[in-house]
Amino acid sequence: MFNHIKEDISIVFERDPAARTHFEIITTYPGVHALIMHRLSHWLWKARLYWLGRLFSHLGRFLTGIEIHPGATIGHRVFIDHGMGVVIGETAVIGDDCTLYHGVTLGGTSWNKGKRHPTLEQGVVIGAGAKVLGPITIGKNAKIGSNAVVVKDVPENATAVGIPARILEEEKSKKREDTAKKIGFAAYAVGNDENDPMIKAIHSLLDHAAKQDADLQALKEQIAHLSDTKSDTELAEAFGAQKSSGKTTVKPRAKSKP
Repeated sequence: MFNHIKEDISIVFERDPAARTHFEIITTYPGVHALIMHRLSHWLWKARLYWLGRLFSHLGRFLTGIEIHPGATIGHRVFIDHGMGVVIGETAVIGDDCTLYHGVTLGGTSWNKGKRHPTLEQGVVIGAGAKVLGPITIGKNAKIGSNAVVVKDVPENATAVGIPARILEEEKSKKREDTAKKIGFAAYAVGNDENDPMIKAIHSLLDHAAKQDADLQALKEQIAHLSDTKSDTELAEAFGAQKSSGKTTVKPRAKSKP
């Protein structure tokens, strides 16, 4: 238990650039306080001292605003950043090196006994306000975008966003996995190359509309230029001649030489 607490404190320096000293982390980080309280309450829960475990869990919730059931299993080097409003259910399992931001819920969707909360494998990052519900599995190094609602399994190295959550991409190859490791930790589960496909589609439609507007403007300028060089009668004659031949494009007649 004490080794877990030591790792929980040390890992903050890697994932929060605002962290300066161990003393600052121990005294001012509610996520660390919640994990310390959970380590103790979980130990009591495993020792079948259920009421004491719930008591320490409730005390931790009162002090930090983070609610972790003493039955939840939390691995090494887990970081809860900011933390207010985080809820972790009884049968939830959080693997090593996971990160949760404020407002995250690892909840159940059934009143039945047994496994009813999510399992997070190693290296998962869950953005602020995300809801991961039911006995599903979030694969290794997967990322859940802020405010997403996840009700189905998420593959390894994938990114899920939206309500309900959609999978943006899967990095299955070893090469891409190594690249992700080089890039490092992605705060709030946001990367530089991850755009919602719906947003991409909307942007494509907007680009198409902008191109049509530009084409219409160019056509108006051509018509205005023709109006300046020809009289209304000549334009009408030219247009009538083109229309009678089945063409609608107005072409200026060549001027006769004097």
